[in-house]
Amino acid sequence: MEALGRRLGAQLRAGDLVVLNGPLGAGKTTLTRGIASGLGVRGPVQSPTFVIARTHPSLMGGPALIHVDAYRLGSAVELDDLDLDLDHAVTIVEWGRGMVDELVETWWEVDIDREAGTGPSDASDAAGSSGELDVSDLEDRSPRRVTLTRRP
Repeated sequence: MEALGRRLGAQLRAGDLVVLNGPLGAGKTTLTRGIASGLGVRGPVQSPTFVIARTHPSLMGGPALIHVDAYRLGSAVELDDLDLDLDHAVTIVEWGRGMVDELVETWWEVDIDREAGTGPSDASDAAGSSGELDVSDLEDRSPRRVTLTRRP
């Protein structure tokens, strides 16, 4: 996922918005780390779950990376209220399906699916019968199916 992100990041330009969709542990943040590396921005890149959005400035004179975790946002209005500089940065929105339609005319949508039978498909599967989340299951190197689509 990280190598794919590096290749994708090298192609992205200021104004590009990428929506990452997939279950917990699919590799959204790992892909974003690779994109950050391809863009040459300051890290470390971590999931912005609790701060909602982080900006990583460029180390090479290119666009910054804005990394958003929309999981805790209730609507597109809340995403818009963050007042992100979408025109001058590359913006990655995890859990952003259905939230960017009114913000921009076009965007990239990346759907990440675990291959059947290779790992948990969501947090409840990863939690197991004890109800405790096994992080090692979420950070595995099992195959992923990645679909990249230009929207709308």
